[in-house]
Amino acid sequence: MKKLLVVVDYQKDFVDGALGFDGAVDIESAVLDRIAAARASGCDVAFTFDTHNDDYLTTAEGKMLPIVHCIAGTPGHGLFGRVAATVLPQDRVYTKNTFGCDALYEDCKAAGYDTFELIGVVSNICVLTNAVLLRTACPDAKISVTAAATAAPDPQLHAAALAVLAGLGIEIMP
Repeated sequence: MKKLLVVVDYQKDFVDGALGFDGAVDIESAVLDRIAAARASGCDVAFTFDTHNDDYLTTAEGKMLPIVHCIAGTPGHGLFGRVAATVLPQDRVYTKNTFGCDALYEDCKAAGYDTFELIGVVSNICVLTNAVLLRTACPDAKISVTAAATAAPDPQLHAAALAVLAGLGIEIMP
């Protein structure tokens, strides 16, 4: 079994920065626990980074969400808190300029993973989008999202995202 844990956008700007929210701070321990468990079981680990440039407000996303965040090279672009210290040289690190990560899709399609777990933020946007991309790239893979290690600013949207993911055959773990 070849497994990949994907830590989605657990970056300072999404936790306690420009788009931060209490729920994102609250899941830090669960995120750390999932990373430690993955490493202990020999699972590969990947981190996605929402990454924008100074022209963010002129992009389609910037017009929809006009809050400057995750600008490359700024403190807000980095991983939050103790999670930042968990990245190892062998980990896959992906930058993405939109909700889904095309490089993650391509790599996973070619790598032969049969199991994926997703954690991170924001559950109803980037976690959802990347789970759908992985379902598309690896249609027969087991995919799960760990609810205790994901969050969204709106608890109703978080619950709705988990329901949509479950409807796509993605297992929702406690």
